[in-house]
Amino acid sequence: MTKIVIVGGGAGGLELATRLGRKLGRKGKAQITLVDRNRTHLWKPLLHEVAAGSLDAGVDALSYQSQARHNAFEFQLGTLTNIKREEKRIVLAPIHGEKNEEVLGEREIEYDYLVIALGSVSNDFNTPGVRDNCIFLDSPDQAFRFHNILMDKFLRFAGSRTTSNTDIPQEGNIKIAIVGAGATGIELSAELYNAVEELTAYGYKNLSRRSLNVTVVEAGPRILPALPERISAAAHHELSELGVDIRTATFVSEATDKGLMTKDGELIEADLMVWAAGVKAPDFMKEIGGLETNRANQLVVKGTLQTTLDDRIYAIGDCAACAMEDGKLVPPRAQSAHQMATQCMKNILAQMSGSELKPYQYVDYGSLVSLSNFSTVGSLMGNLMRGSMMIEGRIARMMYISLYRMHQVALYGYVKTGLIMLVGQLNRILRPRLKLH
Repeated sequence: MTKIVIVGGGAGGLELATRLGRKLGRKGKAQITLVDRNRTHLWKPLLHEVAAGSLDAGVDALSYQSQARHNAFEFQLGTLTNIKREEKRIVLAPIHGEKNEEVLGEREIEYDYLVIALGSVSNDFNTPGVRDNCIFLDSPDQAFRFHNILMDKFLRFAGSRTTSNTDIPQEGNIKIAIVGAGATGIELSAELYNAVEELTAYGYKNLSRRSLNVTVVEAGPRILPALPERISAAAHHELSELGVDIRTATFVSEATDKGLMTKDGELIEADLMVWAAGVKAPDFMKEIGGLETNRANQLVVKGTLQTTLDDRIYAIGDCAACAMEDGKLVPPRAQSAHQMATQCMKNILAQMSGSELKPYQYVDYGSLVSLSNFSTVGSLMGNLMRGSMMIEGRIARMMYISLYRMHQVALYGYVKTGLIMLVGQLNRILRPRLKLH
């Protein structure tokens, strides 16, 4: 039986495993195996909401094991360490328990077709102090860590104004610095102000927007550089109204325990720092299995999404360096991973049947940026029209949410997604609007 192994259960990898399972697994035409180092899946564009507490990952996360059972594929918990191309095997690292005891030893999985969909991690560009002092929002664990620290900061701030204990310092406000004014950094800054309003409603006294000092630092000339300038300007105005201090054309030279040092020698004080300035494929991907990689550790692929040195190995999503007609690489977006998963499945099926493989063509359906409950701005159908159509407000918010619903439909189908939406509405009544623990 043909063995198809997919490494990485992000937006692209999980959708691909689900579709191949339904198409081939249920009919016994292939054995589909998904490998991921986590037990659950959470749509990466939602991590900023997990960090701020406006989304409870315990409710929205998807179990890989459950998804595999219902969609005729297998799930293996593990971390990729090597690809043995000649033997057509991948190597998974040992799994250790809470006390560092070995739960599972090193394993190898055979494949006939291999798809690498490992996504991306934050790129600190070797800036001194970033690894030790900043949080990277590239995984649920990091988002949980940010949320726990944030809640402690809010608790300390509120408590210092309601207690007579002189041992607790009277802090001026909570200072948070975000490096990188892409979608993640901008959306997080807005969610933080929403969190303050929600916490006030739940009894955190003396909290207001003035209690929060959020600074967004961007090396480029404007925020949201991947979006049209008029959308960037609209988002800049909305954030400024909230109270966000936006520093463009500002280079960070070092991160310390007191804050961010700029290239001009200014210290931007911060109690909590987030680095969201760039992405790259994981470091261990560099020339893994002797495959061609670029400076960002991405696997270089042909138009068919096959790696340049091995036609049996594909790469999709953020970890794939796929060139477009203009020579630029396909941008690291969820819609790219979704499109690549669809074309990758078609090409694997074609390769299995000896048919012609077709190149992947990126279609830009536009971009939307959510400023929490305050506003949503974006552009639609960027490559389908002469320019783009700017939208904002309630319509943009509905379109933003629909992107996640499309991902859910790909995984669950329309009926289950409809039920999930119904449960979500009920939870808005039954559960707190902000994760308080």
